Amino acid sequence: MILYPAIDLKDGQAVRLLRGDMDRATVFNDDPAAQAEAFVAAGCEWLHLVDLNGAFAGAPVNAAAVEAILAAVPVPAQLGGGIRDMATIERWLTKGLARVILGTVAVEDPELVREAARVFPGQVAVGIDARAGRVATRGWAEKTEIDATDLARSFQDAGVAAIIYTDIDRDGAMQGPNVAATAALARAVTIPVIASGGVSRLDDLIALRDCGAPLDGVISGRALYDGKLDLAEALAALRG
Repeated sequence: MILYPAIDLKDGQAVRLLRGDMDRATVFNDDPAAQAEAFVAAGCEWLHLVDLNGAFAGAPVNAAAVEAILAAVPVPAQLGGGIRDMATIERWLTKGLARVILGTVAVEDPELVREAARVFPGQVAVGIDARAGRVATRGWAEKTEIDATDLARSFQDAGVAAIIYTDIDRDGAMQGPNVAATAALARAVTIPVIASGGVSRLDDLIALRDCGAPLDGVISGRALYDGKLDLAEALAALRG
């Protein structure tokens, strides 16, 4: 399993939200590129980036911070938030992103996801963010009645590189991941699944690692910033 340290960007700073609430943001670093360098120095092999403002605006907002991160570190990075058309997808991949994450458009324009996956094989992931199993879009501000597993299955033949599954109610809450829901989704598809939301300690990573489902990776943010999870120790556990 791959551990993806998360750098969530709001107003040019690295922050973490509580359950996706933009009004409940904690700033952890006002230099996101320096934060990326610290994660890489500790041994991480990927980065997970989110343009939080972009997710609400529907277009990139923290582009300068993302570009600074890409220039500062040699490891691949994936980015979600405000990526909703082919021009934006192409622009980000041209700038050096390894993978774009399409969330809202996976619901609102699934054919765009399919087209992007055809044009950029291996570089397009689908972000599925859910509360109580139902998908939320537009920065988690809009609820739908779409079942998360049904949405994942709808892209089974699309050639997407991964599904990033986030349990919104666990995100930033330090209450542990929703292992059962994540494992169930991973078993329902053959697309690689990356778990997100709620990882607060080493035992949480081990629970995901040993859940019996073929998880490809896990994203962690607040636990790393708070020092509740040691990155080097976490990397060793997942590699083991």
